[in-house]
Amino acid sequence: MRGRDVLGVTGTPGTGKKSISPTLSSILRRDLVDLNSFATEVVERPRARPEEEVTVDPKSLRRELLKRMPERCVVSGHLLPDVLRRGEVGFVAVLRCEPLVLKGRLEGRGYSHTKVLENVEGELIGVVLDAALRAFGHETLHEYDTTKATPERVAKAIARDYKAGSRSDGPWTDWTLAYDSSSKLRLLLSDSEKNVAAST
Repeated sequence: MRGRDVLGVTGTPGTGKKSISPTLSSILRRDLVDLNSFATEVVERPRARPEEEVTVDPKSLRRELLKRMPERCVVSGHLLPDVLRRGEVGFVAVLRCEPLVLKGRLEGRGYSHTKVLENVEGELIGVVLDAALRAFGHETLHEYDTTKATPERVAKAIARDYKAGSRSDGPWTDWTLAYDSSSKLRLLLSDSEKNVAAST
């Protein structure tokens, strides 16, 4: 990794990586490595359904990534903390999204309720953020709320912070503070399709 200048973008599926990362790489004039696409290419197994995850050994993915990764690039994907290590990424943008909004985004993609629930719960408790903190340390991490912001706005904010060399030390977003009652949690974790059917 010596000599490489890598900017990472990660977050729960649905937080905006695929729309933000290309804009960011264009602003910074860097190559973009989409880890999901890269992993599919490495394992040579296309996904049958949109919600199906790429199954790949992180060690194999890391090995192939280090062989092919450009010197100056943006690496994007929820697998980022599983593939790269502390000191190998100079700046990491963790995308966050309000869980109920994220739920709507994932349902709009046609994800199964099980997959929606898994990702919404993960965002609620900050699974990807925690993994990124453990993998890269807090010094390189920056959070960006994509709930209401456009991809262009978020990409510009990331580029600005990256160019400024800004450092972040939290506090980190804790969505659980907004879901402080059983009724709010039931709304978040219920199956929207079944709720609609029951009300008709």
